[in-house]
Amino acid sequence: MEKPAETHYPIHDLLRQRWSPRAFSDRAVSHDVLCSLMEAARWAPSSSNEQPWHFLIATKETAVEYDRLLSCLNDSNQVWARLAPVLAISIAHTVFADGGETNRHAFHDVGLCVENLVIEATSVELMVHQMAGFSPDKVRELFELPADCEAVAAMAIGYPGDSSLLPDRLRQREGSPRSRKPITDFVFTGRWGHPSPIVTNPIGKETR
Repeated sequence: MEKPAETHYPIHDLLRQRWSPRAFSDRAVSHDVLCSLMEAARWAPSSSNEQPWHFLIATKETAVEYDRLLSCLNDSNQVWARLAPVLAISIAHTVFADGGETNRHAFHDVGLCVENLVIEATSVELMVHQMAGFSPDKVRELFELPADCEAVAAMAIGYPGDSSLLPDRLRQREGSPRSRKPITDFVFTGRWGHPSPIVTNPIGKETR
């Protein structure tokens, strides 16, 4: 199923096509493709080039490790995520390697890294569904995370599948239209909450 974004301004087609399904095929994702996703992630920008990202990842080829990752998800996410051939959890290293000061940009940079991964996935017709619904404490316990590392988000990765396999409630959500706030709601100039003239003026009619 495709659900391209209905944009008000032109954007790259990969951004229009990206969305977060819950229906995944059981088709395996090759190791070469997974390495390409991680290579894309590797080249994300980061504060002071700290690269504070790490990933826990497992495929159904390694059932024990896959089940360990799956067990960290909330029950409501396990219902559909167990269909995906790949599960992953992003991890942020929250202090700078040089000096040990808190890196307040670590979660931001992990988000940039994962977006690189997601767009690379979209380019090869893979889908990624990111999840907040998991237990960071269980991740820490099962995978022995260092004290200065934090689990950020879980991900299901795979090729699109048959939404009829989902429970009714999730199947309905799968088919619902996508929506976003208008850019005037979050792009400000001058003071908080004041929409910027950059986004309120029609294209080609800038205030002079």
